[in-house]
Order: sequence, then structure tokens, then C-alpha cells
Amino acid sequence: MGCTRDAILDALENLTAEEFKKFKLKLLSVPLREGYGRIPRGPLLSMDAMDLTDKLVSSYLEEYGAELTALVLRDIGMKELSERLQQITRKDQAAAPAGIQDSHLKAAKPAMHFVDQHRMALITRVTDVDGVLDALYGKVLTEELYQAVRAEPTNALKMRKLFSFTPAWNVTCKDLLLQALRDTQPYLVLDLEQS
Repeated sequence: MGCTRDAILDALENLTAEEFKKFKLKLLSVPLREGYGRIPRGPLLSMDAMDLTDKLVSSYLEEYGAELTALVLRDIGMKELSERLQQITRKDQAAAPAGIQDSHLKAAKPAMHFVDQHRMALITRVTDVDGVLDALYGKVLTEELYQAVRAEPTNALKMRKLFSFTPAWNVTCKDLLLQALRDTQPYLVLDLEQS
């Protein structure tokens, strides 16, 4: 499966400096599959093609990393380069033995995180939203995000606002939210884990 990684690197190295900058900026806003987090802006903007390839493969695995790269290339107007990457990726996947393909596909779709799985129940049933926010303040939530959630009039609307930020969160951020829920709403978390 190393051909896919090489194809991603080749595609990125074929971009001009300006196109590569556009690619990185677009990567910050392109919709991601559920369960995947964004590469943080600071490190991303300073990466060269080799570093970014490594980061794409380590963050999203080869198959989804190539798919995401092709999508972003298409979005910045590099349609030919995007199609060439997709062709190489398809050939690489077709050449892999079936067992490797199956295990790779299973690995590419991670299990849903607890907070994503129980989103609706958490929105409607969390009663101590302020306690959750206090636990997340400074770790996951900036002052601006903290105040935006606190400004909502009901607990359900506060939780809905909090969940509006989660698509950009990685697993660590979601784990911190789960820990905050365990600390402030232990019986609710236990009930949801058993359901």
C-alpha cells in the first residue's frame, strides 16, 4: 500500500508554492468523515509536502488520506492532478490481497465516539451544562466559545451550541468532554453506557 502514500506525495510536490498554500488552507475547511479530527492550523501551515503527506497518512490512513487529498485538489482547481491520484489509488487498492483490503477498510472507519453516538440524549438530558463548560474551559474551549455557549437560554440549547463545535474536535477533545460529563453527570453517562 506504499504506492498510495507515494502518490499523495507526488501530487503535493507537483503543486506550485501558491497552489500548495491554497491546498493547506482548503484542507482546514473541507468536511471530514465522521470520527476524524482536523490537522491543527499552526503545524499544518508550516509543513512541507513530505511532512504533510506523513501527517495525512498518520491522521487519516492511506485510503482516506488519498481520497481527502484528491477532494481538496479538485476543490482548488487541480482536477487533472486529482484524477491521476484517484487512478493510482484505485490500482493500489485493486492490487492488495482481499484480506488486506478488508482489514484496511475496517481500520479506516473508526467506531463512533460516545459523545457522537449519544448526541441527542446528551443535548436533551444534561442538566449541569455550566459544570461541563467549566471543566472544558481552557482545555477545549476558548473564552469566546465558552461565552457563546453560556449565552444560550436553556440547557438543551447550550448543549446544542457545544455540539456545533465538535466536528472540528479530535478524539482527545471528545474524551475531555466525556470526562467532564462523567464528573458532572455520572448517572446519566452510566445510563447511556448501559443502553
